[in-house]
Amino acid sequence: MRKQKNETITLKKGKSSIQLDYAELRKAVLVLRAINHKLRQRIVDLLEEHGSMTVTDIYIKLRLEQSVASQHLAILRRAGVVITERQGKFINYSLDKDRLAQISQLVEELAE
Repeated sequence: MRKQKNETITLKKGKSSIQLDYAELRKAVLVLRAINHKLRQRIVDLLEEHGSMTVTDIYIKLRLEQSVASQHLAILRRAGVVITERQGKFINYSLDKDRLAQISQLVEELAE
């Protein structure tokens, strides 16, 4: 049976329990799956270091084919890890730091 999007899940750890929103948990899983890849981790590191980059900057820096870089950026964008901003004919990619902070907080709650 599928969980409803507005349902909460209670995880018990010893005597304490954690209430989790099912929709937020699914979003976190999507992000964690997206960044659980060596190349995508390298892209995230590169964006962390440079702030904002085009796909051209990324594939040259990582010595990839343009199509490979674009595919991995698309996965990161769908997961909400990166955001895009169009400037003329170029699309700049940068990390969605607010989104990453939310996921980090959820992971920390689960790890406690």
